[in-house]
Amino acid sequence: MSRVSLSHDGPVATLRLENPSKLNAFTPDMLAELEAHCATLDRARHTLSVILAAAPARAFCAGADIGAWAPLTPDDFARHWVRDGHRIFDRLARLSKPTIAAMGAHAIGGGLELAAACDIRVMAPAATLALPEPAVGIVPGWSGTQRLARLLPEPVLKEMVLFGRRLSAERAHALGFVAEIAEDPEAAAREIAARVTSTSPRATEIAKYMIHAGRGEDTPALIEALGSGMIAASADKAEGVAAFAEKRKPQFPGR
Repeated sequence: MSRVSLSHDGPVATLRLENPSKLNAFTPDMLAELEAHCATLDRARHTLSVILAAAPARAFCAGADIGAWAPLTPDDFARHWVRDGHRIFDRLARLSKPTIAAMGAHAIGGGLELAAACDIRVMAPAATLALPEPAVGIVPGWSGTQRLARLLPEPVLKEMVLFGRRLSAERAHALGFVAEIAEDPEAAAREIAARVTSTSPRATEIAKYMIHAGRGEDTPALIEALGSGMIAASADKAEGVAAFAEKRKPQFPGR
């Protein structure tokens, strides 16, 4: 049974966590499903934006299912559970489409790290954000001390991780971490997503790459992707490919 669904409504896709009995907490199968959906979305030419939502529960996402990681050996915990989750959340963060997290309830631990991997976030007034990992003897492992350190002021992040303080929707909005507070975050996210239909898909994608490169998100790959895109459109590239096929020396026009 799928616990992470992917649906499409015209140019807007929705990724939905569907594990409400465990507060939408991640299992290994859910991580694998999320990764597969991200691969699909990156190649979905008619999808212009993506909303990340969750089945109704007391939490948007309670992070990682403790029953999935507690029995792991230290090696498996570090090498597979943490690194796999990090890789998959990075895949979400680096989608070519703009992404919006619609948090209708609390985002806890990995749930907050998941929302942080989206481009912007919408949050219900009563929802809170938390990083309670030290309370169960572990530390944030899916970018909570890395990506979140770029999105929240250091003292605020330390309040959450070191002292277990929750961040309210109002404070998260004041800090710029949340774009909007709405009674129905998913409906608000759909309104925002609809605006992308009036912008250039290619310009939006490149702008996202440029912003990410500027803040250190996958910078080496983005620099090479942007440079490769420029050269692929050049007359020099066309001449180089033609010369190779015709087994002759290229005559590059320099444009």
